[in-house]
Amino acid sequence: MNTRHDQKQKKRGIPEGLWQRCPGCQSAIFRKEVEKRLWVCPDCDYHLYVSARQRIEQVLDEGTFEEWDGDLEPTDPLGFVFKNNKSYADKLIEAQAETGLSDAAITGCGMIRARRVAFGVTDSAFIMGSMGSVVGERLARLVERATEQQLPLIIVSGSGGGARMHEGILSLMQMAKVSAALARYDRAGGLFISVLTNPTMGGVAASFASLGDVVFAEPKALIGFAGPRTIKATIRIELPKGFQTSEFLLEHGFVDRIVPRSKLKSEIARTIDYCGK
Repeated sequence: MNTRHDQKQKKRGIPEGLWQRCPGCQSAIFRKEVEKRLWVCPDCDYHLYVSARQRIEQVLDEGTFEEWDGDLEPTDPLGFVFKNNKSYADKLIEAQAETGLSDAAITGCGMIRARRVAFGVTDSAFIMGSMGSVVGERLARLVERATEQQLPLIIVSGSGGGARMHEGILSLMQMAKVSAALARYDRAGGLFISVLTNPTMGGVAASFASLGDVVFAEPKALIGFAGPRTIKATIRIELPKGFQTSEFLLEHGFVDRIVPRSKLKSEIARTIDYCGK
């Protein structure tokens, strides 16, 4: 007969990483099942975080992505130092090592159901996907190339950090720079499909992410400018239920459609065809 000690030993023998907890329903979910469902919880349909590279694999046709401007590297123009005496330069090195990215945005071109598109994605794992000089420059160049090559433009936003204030005004100006590039793209007759994921906040939500001709959002994504706790602490009133979720914003006309991750690729292709781009 097994003792309690034997049972503990068996539990310890289970390989790590097979199960994880869903942030939505708190259920223990089988990792391989979640991965098969594009990192969506099988119990509550909560859309878990996926990296920029995973977004590219999920949305673009296999093997078609060509990265643009990957050689751009961030710098520390202000010599910024945090309260704990860690420098911004060190934080960049740490973020690059943890994510395998040089900065919070990847841009390039690829195919979606055999339709060539300009494609960009931001990643919240890299300093909350905040918009520094490199992020803004990559996105602006992406829009400009989409304009020159007359390509549909798709940007998937997963940025919870807004402008990256460690770079001061150089970060803030990226909002205007990318928005101006989008205005030129619009005048040239381009189609911009903006996809909002959890989270899309701050300067990203206040600039390019909100400027799509068509705006899709993943279910239950947090979308807004200041976070709900900050707003509540500032104006000291009870906020509406579900405030700053995709569903709330759809009801109030801020987004055009909520699209589950499994259907995003097809919806983008259908929209491109419908708009004749």
